[in-house]
Amino acid sequence: MKMYDGTIRDGLPPIPATAPKRIEVPAGAWETHAHVIGPDETYPWVESRHFNPQVAPVEDFVAMLDTVGLTYGVLIQVSVHGTDNRVLVDALRAYPGRLRGIAVADPSFTDSALAELNEAGVRGVRLLDIVGGGVDIGGLERMAAICAELGWHIQLGMRGEGYPALIPRLTDLEVPFVIDHMGWCPPAEGPGGEGFRAVEYLARNARCYVKLSGAFRISGEGPPWADTFVFGRRLVEAAPDRMLWGSDWPHVGLYDPAARPDVGALLDGLADYAPDEAQRNAILTTNPERLFDRPS
Repeated sequence: MKMYDGTIRDGLPPIPATAPKRIEVPAGAWETHAHVIGPDETYPWVESRHFNPQVAPVEDFVAMLDTVGLTYGVLIQVSVHGTDNRVLVDALRAYPGRLRGIAVADPSFTDSALAELNEAGVRGVRLLDIVGGGVDIGGLERMAAICAELGWHIQLGMRGEGYPALIPRLTDLEVPFVIDHMGWCPPAEGPGGEGFRAVEYLARNARCYVKLSGAFRISGEGPPWADTFVFGRRLVEAAPDRMLWGSDWPHVGLYDPAARPDVGALLDGLADYAPDEAQRNAILTTNPERLFDRPS
């Protein structure tokens, strides 16, 4: 995995998605990790951002869902918009029957601001230590208390090396928490690496969900990102009823046109992580519905 070097670079748009070829997507399937991005002049980008993104409107996201056969989507507030969740709220209100959201918030948010997010379809907050624009892990317990009052959960965007020290704090949380991108653990370290062992422990022993996502970010290889298979399989074995799937559309932070993944190929990766069809269907349907509350 390449670390951020301090340069703000211009991002690329996603490539058009194609339908998956190796799995059959069940009815009512969910995509649980994607972003919408608004234009800077309407939804300002934060100065602490790590990249200049391409605009990614919600209409394009929903069209992608339709192309690959997914019914529901979870939009994660993107880092470049910081704690200004207006682009997220506007997207959720445009498609109330299909979308849920994860906001970026801090303890200063008022009850009325949180209530507005909840009404729009937000079901959790993301703490992010990887790129600029996020709220870091320092306020974990305070944000968990806020989430408990709202029936929300915590989502964590951290690199694998940060999890071992967090085990006591995470196992004590009174709300569920979600680990992004299989814990951002380097495949070169293998499943015996300290970071992945911590993620696997949390999957087995805490109120922990894990997203089988981000293979193209953590892999040292090209598609099908085979060096991540062992991570996915071990996580599915550890907690099949708490695994989720997401594409990370529109794949921000990629600067090589050839590195942009096809969402259909990412969906097909579930065949490698969860060879059992019943487990795949749970990852795509019942698991996310339990956590995010199906839109209506």
